[in-house]
Amino acid sequence: MTKDIAPIEGFGEADYRNLLKGLHKLGYSVRSFEDAEQSSKHVILRHDIDMSLDAAIRIAEIESEYQIAGQYFVLLRSDLYNLFQADNVKKLKTILSLGHKVNLHLDASLYSDTWDDLDRAAYWECSTLEQLTGQPVTFVSFHRPQPRLLNNPNNIAGRRHSYQPSFFKDMGYCSDSMGRWFHGHPLQHAAIKNGHALQLLTHPIWWAGETASAEQKLKKLVENEDNRYRVCLANNCKTYRPILLEYQNQQHNNGETS
Repeated sequence: MTKDIAPIEGFGEADYRNLLKGLHKLGYSVRSFEDAEQSSKHVILRHDIDMSLDAAIRIAEIESEYQIAGQYFVLLRSDLYNLFQADNVKKLKTILSLGHKVNLHLDASLYSDTWDDLDRAAYWECSTLEQLTGQPVTFVSFHRPQPRLLNNPNNIAGRRHSYQPSFFKDMGYCSDSMGRWFHGHPLQHAAIKNGHALQLLTHPIWWAGETASAEQKLKKLVENEDNRYRVCLANNCKTYRPILLEYQNQQHNNGETS
């Protein structure tokens, strides 16, 4: 690693700050997909929000401190969060208010294999997301993309996507999928060493909070979501309220005796 660049020891907020500082020390600026130039020293900070909008907000806040604009991609159809929930719409608007972009993370596996069908579905999802945020959706990223989507030059729903050759082949690409670096450490990436552009994909769930393993992050997410669901259920069903109170008392007592 380049001398005087702080190493990234794990995944957490302090580590993410070190990553941003490291890129800055190497002379790298942050740009959007629309402003990308393959041969220049800049990085596209792409964030696919697969699991937690709360985690995305923390990363958005950190980037805002550094006056950086990230590219946030949200799933319209997810088993883990509901964009139609009023509180989640507010979270999207919080990310936008911090100066970032919110675009579509499309799960192509939910639709047929024909490009025309996928194109129509993507158009519907983009339009729906635009109605939720009040902002244009200008880009698409694919969720767990099938090989046929990688380096596919076609636009989708009249919009460019993050796996087109100009962003996936003609510039460097690095990802923290599953909480691990599968394309090498970003500060040691060949594109960075050669002073070329890099698309850096991170997932906020790995970086929000204290430095911890991917397994610890997921356990914490499940715990938080379990508590959130209990409160939500009590708010919507009086029958559950005494059950929640009993559960909370048990948790409190367990904490006192542990």
